[in-house]
Amino acid sequence: MPRNLDLRHVISPAVRDLIELANLDNFDRARDQITRLRGCTRPVNLIGHTHTRNAATGETIRSYSTSDEPTGRLLTTCGNRLASRCAACSHLRRRHLPPRPRWTLRRQRTSPRPSAPTPASSSHSPPPSFGPVHNRLATKDGKPHACRCGDHHPEDAPELGTPLAPRTYDYTGAVLWNAHAGALWARFTLNLRRALAAHFHITQKDMKQLLRVSFAKVAEYQKRGLVHFHAVVRIDGPDGHTSAPPAWASVDDLTYAIRAAVRRTALTVTSDTVGDHEIRWGSMLDVQEITALGDGELTDAAVAGYVAKYATKSAEDCGTVDRSLICVACSGRGHVPGDVLAECPECEGTGHAEPFEDLRVQAHVRQMIRTSWTLGGLPEFVDLKLCKWAHMLGFRGHFSTKSRTYSTTLGALRNVRRAWRLAQADAARARAGHPAPGPDTMLVTDSSWAYLASGYRPGEELLAAQTRHEINETRADKERAKTEGEVWQ
Repeated sequence: MPRNLDLRHVISPAVRDLIELANLDNFDRARDQITRLRGCTRPVNLIGHTHTRNAATGETIRSYSTSDEPTGRLLTTCGNRLASRCAACSHLRRRHLPPRPRWTLRRQRTSPRPSAPTPASSSHSPPPSFGPVHNRLATKDGKPHACRCGDHHPEDAPELGTPLAPRTYDYTGAVLWNAHAGALWARFTLNLRRALAAHFHITQKDMKQLLRVSFAKVAEYQKRGLVHFHAVVRIDGPDGHTSAPPAWASVDDLTYAIRAAVRRTALTVTSDTVGDHEIRWGSMLDVQEITALGDGELTDAAVAGYVAKYATKSAEDCGTVDRSLICVACSGRGHVPGDVLAECPECEGTGHAEPFEDLRVQAHVRQMIRTSWTLGGLPEFVDLKLCKWAHMLGFRGHFSTKSRTYSTTLGALRNVRRAWRLAQADAARARAGHPAPGPDTMLVTDSSWAYLASGYRPGEELLAAQTRHEINETRADKERAKTEGEVWQ
C-alpha cells in the first residue's frame, strides 16, 4: 500500500479497509482467496508453511507459505454443517448427504435385467406425550380445529409446543426420551429384522442369504423440544443396494414388520432419584410407501429433498440455542481444575458458560435445559453427559445415520474431494515450475500450521457479501429456469 495513502476522510471502517486491500501488491490473490470460500460466514485464519521435497535429491516438489500471501494468512472454510452458523458450508453438507433414496430406488431404469420394484417405505417415528401442549389441530378434511386451550393458533404463534400446564408436564421424561432416542432406534432396527424374519417364517441367518434391510434416518425437533425420526426403510438383495430384492418381498411385508417392531421396542431407564421411566415410541406412527416413478402420494424425489433438508438443521428450530452451555474454563465442573475448593472465576461456580436466565429462549425450553443439567449431575446419568448436551435438550445422537450398505459414505465423498484438491495442487506445482515426482520417489513433507483467528477483516467481509450475493443470484436463476422448463413441459 502506498505510504502517502490518507484514508482519514473515509468514515466507514469496512470501506477504509477495502481500499487498503485494493492497494495491496497482489489484490487479485486476496480476492481469489475470498471467492474460493464461496461465502463462508466465519472462515478459519491460519498461518504457517508446508514444503515437500525429494528425500533422495533434496529437490523441492511443492512449497507454500502464508508469508507469501498479500494479507500474511490463509483463509479456509469453517465447515460447519448448521445453517444457523454458516449457510455456505451447510449448503455443501446438504448436497453431500449420504442417504440417496432417489438413486437407489431408480436403479431398475438402467438395469439390463429389470427386477421387481424395491420395497421402500417412509416411516415417521414420533415420541410419546409427556403432557398436553398448545398445537394446531385439524380434522380429516383439513378443517382447522381449536386447541385444548380454546384458541385457534396461527402458524407463527410463540406458544405452540409449550405445555398447557407447565407444573405437571413431565420434563424429566422428555429429557430422558431425547437422551435415549438413539438407543431406542438401534433397538428398533434389531426388532425390525427379527419381525421381518418371523413374518417370512425363516431364521435371521437364512434371511441374510436372501435379502437385507437397509435404512437411513434423520432427526427433527418438534416445537415441544422432542426429537422424532424420519426414516427410509428398504428391502435390498443380500449384497445391499447393488443387488435386487427378491420378487416375493413386498412393501406390505415391510410395513407389517415396521409396525410390529415399533410395538415391541422399549427401553427401561432406572433411577433411585427420579424413578423408573419406560422409553418407547409414540402412538402417531406414520408409514407410507415410496414410489420411484412419481406415480404415488410420496415420491422418491420428495423424500430425498426432505431428508437432505435436515442435514443443516439442529435444535434451534424449537427455539433453543446452537452452542454449548458448558463453561470452557472449568469444563462445567464449577471449580478450578485441580482444586475443588477454588470457585471458577469465569462461571462463578455454576459451570454454565452463560446464565440460563439470560438465554433468549422460551420458558419451556429454558426448563428443559435446566432439567438436562440437573439430571446430568446425578450419578446414574453420568454416562449420558446431559450437561454437555443441555443446549440440545438432552439429545446426543447424530442428526443422520444409515445402515452400512445403504449408499455411499461421507468418507468416500471426502476421498473424492481430497483427490480433487491434490489434482489442484499438482496443477499449481506445474505452474510454479516444480518437477513432478516419479512413481518410486520418496517424499518428505515439512509442515507447520497455527490457528490465528476466525472471521474476515472488515473489507474482506464486503467482498464475501458480494460473493454470497452472486451465488444466491445464480441459484435463483437456475431455479427460475427449472420452474419455467417444467411449466413449458
